[in-house]
Amino acid sequence: MPPRLPSDLADALRPVLPGLAEEIITAIGREVPEYARPLEGPFGRGLRAGVERALGRFVETLVDPAADDGETREIYVALGRGEMRAGRSLDALLSAYRLGARIAWERCVEAGQTAGHEPATLYLLASAIFSYIDRISAESVEGYATEQSAALAERQRRRRALVRVLAREDAGAEEVRDLAQLAVWPRPATVAGFVVRAEDGDRLASRLGGEAIVVAEQGLALAFVPDPDAPGRHAELTTALEGVPAALGPTVPLERAAGSLARARAAFGLQEGGVLPPSCPLVCDEHLPTLLLHGDGALAADLAARALAPLDDVRDGTRARLTETLAAWLDEPGQVSRVAERLRVHPQTVRYRMAQLRELFGDRLDDADARFELALALRVSIAPTG
Repeated sequence: MPPRLPSDLADALRPVLPGLAEEIITAIGREVPEYARPLEGPFGRGLRAGVERALGRFVETLVDPAADDGETREIYVALGRGEMRAGRSLDALLSAYRLGARIAWERCVEAGQTAGHEPATLYLLASAIFSYIDRISAESVEGYATEQSAALAERQRRRRALVRVLAREDAGAEEVRDLAQLAVWPRPATVAGFVVRAEDGDRLASRLGGEAIVVAEQGLALAFVPDPDAPGRHAELTTALEGVPAALGPTVPLERAAGSLARARAAFGLQEGGVLPPSCPLVCDEHLPTLLLHGDGALAADLAARALAPLDDVRDGTRARLTETLAAWLDEPGQVSRVAERLRVHPQTVRYRMAQLRELFGDRLDDADARFELALALRVSIAPTG
């Protein structure tokens, strides 16, 4: 507070404070649309206390600039918090502060003039009043920002919890609904599970916006993308990833979200293992046979080991050539020329290798079920490329 303001100015202002506080509160209810209602309840009491304390605090600092206290400051911080909790912007509260400052200035000038203070003193008083309003406005802005930050952190915590609930096969509709409401997440009709490495999760969440929900879990970032078939959604995902490998589960109704995420996790595991290509993102529905075959890794390995056992005693180089020829022949049975073209070898080479394979596998090459089993086994043992 400027030292040039005489301390006896406070004596002139104190008598007008009770009536001034009531006038300001009435004007706020009349002129600020958001407060055009009975100022009752916690907010009304808080606003009344704020006006009364603001006036008393200001006048007391005219006498003793050190009279300011943290308790009074907390009133304005709390008013800012209250506006955030009520879902309003700070515009209404700051408008109320400005309105109060204008009325206070008018009444204080009248009281100062009546007490015989010079115009120069009253000019300084005006400057002090508006500086003071700027100060309490800043305190309310601080409270609003603090509450906003806390609310955002709580919403993110609840959204992470929601991902974990949606990932459960036994999640109930009411549980999902209640947690979605707490997390301020509008439940979409359809979702798709989405998986990337954990270190890429935050970037993905920020780029996909508030509709996607993400949680880090065991080295992975697990997400649900709402309305995955919406126009431009796939392009949005591709842009957000910037070349980072990821897996996108099938589009499903919300109640089947767990299944979509489980498939995306399985696909991402195969992607990390080199079985599926490092697409950005990998669309699970485009790789269903591989996912089906690798759904039980131990079972798939047992199938491959049993079906391809005749090759176990063959030297590595020969084994690789025979395996390649068998795979091509199973795709185009009996088509020697086409198999030769595919392998870029002479047809006689194909005939020679097939003779070797018949020695190893015998009649199994003529049995439809055995050929199907061999085809599955080869897809387990030969990782796709591309």
